[in-house]
Amino acid sequence: MKRALAWGLALLLCAASAQEPPRTPLRVCADPDNLPYSHHDGSGFENRIAQLVAADFGVPLEYAWLPDRRGFVRKTLGAGLCDLIVGVPADFERTLNTRPYYRSSYVLVEPRTQHAPPTTFADPRLRQWRVGVQLVGDDLAATPPGHALAQAGAVANVVGFPLAGEQPAAARMVQALARGELDAAFVWGPQAGYYALHAPVPLRVHYVPPPATLKDQPFSFAIAMGVRRGDRALRDRLDDFIGRRQADIDRILADYGVPRLPEAAP
Repeated sequence: MKRALAWGLALLLCAASAQEPPRTPLRVCADPDNLPYSHHDGSGFENRIAQLVAADFGVPLEYAWLPDRRGFVRKTLGAGLCDLIVGVPADFERTLNTRPYYRSSYVLVEPRTQHAPPTTFADPRLRQWRVGVQLVGDDLAATPPGHALAQAGAVANVVGFPLAGEQPAAARMVQALARGELDAAFVWGPQAGYYALHAPVPLRVHYVPPPATLKDQPFSFAIAMGVRRGDRALRDRLDDFIGRRQADIDRILADYGVPRLPEAAP
């Protein structure tokens, strides 16, 4: 009798499970080879944040992989292949964005020495050092630190690193620092922190505030999550997630050495 009841209960449970609707996966748009942000093996910090979101929502995690180049949003979110981009500028116009979950800045990377690092762009050492800067766009324009260096008269020894290449510009800059080919480099914060952590020589990462006279070249950016425009339900759910799990997100960012500024930073 007991065995028959057990079998009956098991059948009822199986039937109930079979009637449960499948859980809608969290579909994330990401670059398959763009560390420290994302990688197809899940080793980027945006991968880990996506895993945290999916676990919090209690749903499976799926990816739509595409190199983060021109047309990325149109070919992923716009094509309906996915629902979430984990990292976008908080004021990005092509997506509906959550509240920011971190703010970072361009930072100075240099060999770890006993000497105090520069605290302003007026430091005379910056006019003597070989300083690397990232170059962006088809016209290889200097990033904001390059403009700040030029304004301070530090132009003779500046070395530009185009973003395009077999390796990210940040990785090439840190390698040049490790080989002694550069004395310092201004690198976008998340990349600076990650590659400095993995450098073969001790490096330090330091925030140097932009000069007050450089008004049209922002150094820091707030980063949010982006969803399809009009998908307010997912945006609001993610806003709630960020509010509840900010401490967990901060721990992930710290694991990758991401330099962060207060939200009120200039």
